[in-house]
Amino acid sequence: MTAKGGHGFSQADWDKAKTEARDAMIARAKKRGMITYSDLVDQMQSIKLGAHDPRLSILLDEISTEEDANGRGMLTVLVVHKVGDMEPGKGFYELAQALGRTFSDPQEFWIDELHRVHAEWS
Repeated sequence: MTAKGGHGFSQADWDKAKTEARDAMIARAKKRGMITYSDLVDQMQSIKLGAHDPRLSILLDEISTEEDANGRGMLTVLVVHKVGDMEPGKGFYELAQALGRTFSDPQEFWIDELHRVHAEWS
C-alpha cells in the first residue's frame, strides 16, 4: 500500500514522517531558530528523503497547509537553504500565494511569517 498521491511510502510511514518533521520544526521554533532542509531530513526516521527530493516539497506543503489552517502560520517558514540566501525555497512562496497570502517583497513576507511562527511556539 502506498501513500495517497503515490509518494512511494505507506500512508502510516508518510504520516509518521510528517509528525517527525513537524516536531523538529516546532523544536526549532521554540528556540526562535531555523532548520536547513538537510538537517530536517536527517531528523526524519520513518522515511528517507534527500534534501532535494521533490517529495519533501509535498510533505512540507502538507504540513504548512495544515498548520496555517489551524491558525499557527506556515511552520515550514523555518526550513531554509544551507548555503546561499539562507531562506526557504521558491515552493514556500508559491504555497503562500496558493494559501491566499499576497506580498510584493518575498523577503519581507518571509521575515514577517518567521516572526509569526516564532511567536506562536516560543
